Amino acid sequence: MRRKSPMDYTLLAVILALLAWGLIMVFSSSAILAERRYGGALFFFKRQLLWAALGLVAMWFFSRFNYNRLKEWVWPIFFMTGLALAAALLAPAREKVHRWLPLGPFTLQPSEFAKFTCVLFLAHYMDRKHSKAASPVWGIAVPAGMVSLLLILIALEPDLGTPILIFSVTVLILWIGGGKLSYLLGAAACSLPIVAYEISKHPYRLKRMAHYVSMLRGSSDASYQLEQAIMAVGAGGWLGKGIGASQLKLMYLPTPHTDFIFPVICEELGLVGALTLLGLFAALLVRGMRAARTAPNLFGALLAAGITLTLSLQAFINACMSIGLLPTKGMPMPFISYGGSSLLVSLTAAGILLNISRHSSLHASYAANGPPAISKEGPWSGARTLLGVKP
Repeated sequence: MRRKSPMDYTLLAVILALLAWGLIMVFSSSAILAERRYGGALFFFKRQLLWAALGLVAMWFFSRFNYNRLKEWVWPIFFMTGLALAAALLAPAREKVHRWLPLGPFTLQPSEFAKFTCVLFLAHYMDRKHSKAASPVWGIAVPAGMVSLLLILIALEPDLGTPILIFSVTVLILWIGGGKLSYLLGAAACSLPIVAYEISKHPYRLKRMAHYVSMLRGSSDASYQLEQAIMAVGAGGWLGKGIGASQLKLMYLPTPHTDFIFPVICEELGLVGALTLLGLFAALLVRGMRAARTAPNLFGALLAAGITLTLSLQAFINACMSIGLLPTKGMPMPFISYGGSSLLVSLTAAGILLNISRHSSLHASYAANGPPAISKEGPWSGARTLLGVKP
């Protein structure tokens, strides 16, 4: 019997802890830059605090809003996201890219909204077409083609990291929703030449790849930005130098409060602090997938899984990129990096995730019988069984 369960307070505590941590680190990493550039150490912190307040309101609203009603808004949201991405391409360039849409004193980054627009669309589509999920056309080609419309607009900004993230989450959602693994792997293989072309088309991307390869070989001509970040990580030691004591932020990097905020955390809080932060994201992954597993319907399961995977995978990519495990790419760490659009969207998505966790049909049966048994047809079908998807 379905019933409305209490909110997942553990998940809520994890989200609020990440938000508080992010606000502290934005101030710590941006104060000197803000003082020199804008004459006030609190410039970036105040703006991030404003977006956090708006995001908390959005999170509260969507945690109380019936997430099933989002089905009625899928196509308007998809259309508005595409329109916003197109408008950003026509807006004046900032730092030689067209990623932001100016709105008075603030700017919006439509690609941040596109991440969760794609998750919402895929959850709705696979819920409606679940009986055709194994079809290469209806289960892969059609949904991937619709998502690609937004990915093309994002790639034109230009931006390669966000399309790769969205495509990766798309493959995972389609697989969880019942898509055939061989078809999905084939689609992923077909995307590799496109990625290679996008890299070769822009000299700065080729340069980044060359720096990354040279660093792996131990060469001394690794990129300055990544080299400074790695030095900061090593300088933090076990317990770090203390909040506010980072040297990386002393103009060694142009914007340490955005994509490279993780090395600042490593330097100020050490290995223990970095592992604690990653542990919070691991807890978010576990609790988010638990919400997906206990969702009362397929739409809720796929929506919760997509939100969780997007936030967790983005945090993982950012951490790996900023310490040299992946090539350098501009991608903020959710809840932590400075950025109004990223914070607003992340908190809104978190609200939807909390909402889904309150609509569980399995809590009572868990208490009596334990979790459902994993399918013996293999690890892939087992994972989908845990999410309530028939193999």
